Amino acid sequence: MNPQGERWTAEQVLALAPDAASHKAGGELAGAASWSGTGARGQAVWGLCAGSGSEPYRTVIDLHGPAYRCSCPSRKFPCKHALGLLLLWGSGGAGVPGGGEPPEWAEQWLGERRERARSAAAAASGGAGSEAAGGGGAADPAAARRRAERRAQRIAAGATELEQRLSDLLRDGLATADRAGYGAWDETAARMVDAQAPGLEARVRELGAIPSSGPGWPARLLEECALAHLLNQGFLHLDSLPEELAATTRSRVGVTVPVAELLAHGQPVRDQWLVLGREDSSDGKLTTRRIWLRGRGTGRMAMLLSFGAAGRAPEQSLPLGLVLDADLTYYPGARPLRAALGTRYSPAAPPLPPGWTPAAASDDADEAAASDVPAPAGVPDGGGIDAALTAYGEALSDDPWLEGWPVVLSGVTPVPGDDGWQLADEAAGTALPIDPRCLGRTNLWQLAAIAGGRPVTVFGECGHRGITPLTTWDPEPVPLGIGTGPTSYGGTR
Repeated sequence: MNPQGERWTAEQVLALAPDAASHKAGGELAGAASWSGTGARGQAVWGLCAGSGSEPYRTVIDLHGPAYRCSCPSRKFPCKHALGLLLLWGSGGAGVPGGGEPPEWAEQWLGERRERARSAAAAASGGAGSEAAGGGGAADPAAARRRAERRAQRIAAGATELEQRLSDLLRDGLATADRAGYGAWDETAARMVDAQAPGLEARVRELGAIPSSGPGWPARLLEECALAHLLNQGFLHLDSLPEELAATTRSRVGVTVPVAELLAHGQPVRDQWLVLGREDSSDGKLTTRRIWLRGRGTGRMAMLLSFGAAGRAPEQSLPLGLVLDADLTYYPGARPLRAALGTRYSPAAPPLPPGWTPAAASDDADEAAASDVPAPAGVPDGGGIDAALTAYGEALSDDPWLEGWPVVLSGVTPVPGDDGWQLADEAAGTALPIDPRCLGRTNLWQLAAIAGGRPVTVFGECGHRGITPLTTWDPEPVPLGIGTGPTSYGGTR
């Protein structure tokens, strides 16, 4: 059990499923008949699941991640066996008894994770001096600086070339973009790859796709040309920008701070971080996972970004609706949002009512009974539509390339219509359109069914096209589908 004596709900477990097939298969393995040798102690859950082979699959879960290890051949994280074991554990019955000793195969993996965590903490606190003391040899700062300078020169050359491409387009007229086809843009995108500027490459590919995007494309193309021009000029004149805006510009072209450097030298923010939403997207080469959190004390929004190879889900996964007592370090920028997860002080657990602080608990002992723990806090506090638009507008003034800003709306009702969907606030007499792109990637009818014509709380991203709903509460958090949008290379988005 976790330190608060609460096990995860089925909804929170199934929200971790990397796809619909895993969601279904995990549910089919949630019965005790599929398992043997199960147990739970501290933050570890383990068990043996009968499979098609002669040997059962060995499954172990570290709730502190959560992280998973299974001997099955699946490349998904978590696999169906991990989901089934979590569901069985979360049911609270005798299927996963507590207090036992982990088997050797489970303890070995858990021990390796603990050792890696200690090494990472030592490296972060010691920095370059620790590397030198350990005999590994610190990286040569002068060599690193030369590599950074060479890359900056290549990106500047790519930005200059893209500026010329935009100038040619505007001189010849936007109508030529429709006749020229995608080939010229594809060649320009390849040049941005050579320039080591993935952010510019993504914008070029977006420019190439707009002429075939339907009515009104010339206006959209002009908007994207203006944003690309602004980004090019920003990078070409970095020295004249305020440092925070310069950091945003670097991140938008694809230059980000290494995680180890960020954690070693950044300023961590410790808080009780509520997991508000998750979205996966793919560009055919990488699967990108975004996890949004909000600090209970600071009120700050944060976004964790992780990647997985094509066909493989990213390993980082946090259950919706749970709270993480941890340090987050924000990437530099004019409007910081993306962050790296640092020290975690306890496993993810259900939120508690304001003013209640859990007693210290040992990782090596059973926890107090669930009856001694106050009920979870449930649905997060939200604001109105005006507050959401204000938050997005303020963020956009700091980062003009921002696609959207995370917001929690309370008291809104989903309303379908001939011209699209809206989230309406009857009390305030206002409404916010739902991004039309959600029609193919968000289960809006599920949201409408949960609401039943009544106001609900919705978390999503508010942008210039409207809001993209990602989570609602019933009263447990319900994910509203997994997105299929393009990968974002920005470091602050």
